[in-house]
Amino acid sequence: MAEFTVIGRAGEVSEGEMKVFKINGYAVAVANIAGTLHAFQDECTHQTCSLGEGDIEGDAVVCLCHNAEFDIRSGEPLSGPATTPIPVFEVREENGDLQVSL
Repeated sequence: MAEFTVIGRAGEVSEGEMKVFKINGYAVAVANIAGTLHAFQDECTHQTCSLGEGDIEGDAVVCLCHNAEFDIRSGEPLSGPATTPIPVFEVREENGDLQVSL
């Protein structure tokens, strides 16, 4: 069974927005897409830019630095220059808490 860590309050990530949380020194971005939360590594696999500073386009996050796109659900790169997927994590709301399993 996955172990979840509380990273904040459930209402901290508004629909259509992203927020970056630090968990034991590791940066995780959480995006709210149409009311569904998605958690993924904040660091682009191309040149370590913060994905949380990028944009959401549909089910994709677009890196601010070089426009690499990743599927928020699977982590797969959708367009270059990135070719390596980003890790994605389970995320849930429980008792008002926002929780992620790394």
